[in-house]
Amino acid sequence: MIYPIYAYGYPVLKRRAADIEKDGDIDVKQLAEDMFETMYAASGVGLAAPQIGKSIRMFVVDADAMDPENLKGFKKVFINPEILEEDGEEWAFEEGCLSIPKIREEVERPERIKIKYFDENWEEHTDVFEGVAARVIQHEYDHIEGVLFTDHLSGFKRRLLKGKLTSISKGKVEHDYKMKFPNLKK
Repeated sequence: MIYPIYAYGYPVLKRRAADIEKDGDIDVKQLAEDMFETMYAASGVGLAAPQIGKSIRMFVVDADAMDPENLKGFKKVFINPEILEEDGEEWAFEEGCLSIPKIREEVERPERIKIKYFDENWEEHTDVFEGVAARVIQHEYDHIEGVLFTDHLSGFKRRLLKGKLTSISKGKVEHDYKMKFPNLKK
């Protein structure tokens, strides 16, 4: 099932998401499938549950298309993740977001992370990722913490983008995937 992507301005995007209970009522395997399908339909490389209106600690990534040489087969589901360490040089890279279409800006992030998480089979992992893989994970992890990539920008940059962000929240933006806008005038 393809979900609509929640656009900038929805409160769910600015709220820390809740942990998922292992024996709760969420079918994480089905939700992961739906999230991948939604992400692919929008040509994304990552998607967090808050972006489809679910305030739970889960995200999916498939960055193969971003860097086929180094990220071949980098397709993962992260449930209740916890970043244990971030280290290495901070480096800038242009990021975008399915919830904020048509805006891309350079964001600085540490080059390496150590993260503990469960996969869709509730198997626990602790892995180290670096480079673009670490960046994609950090971006999606931010979503479940209620942080958007624009929050990493300087106050000056955010002021410059304010008009565009307001337009996005009103649905005044080109997009070629299913979206929901918080301030859309009917």
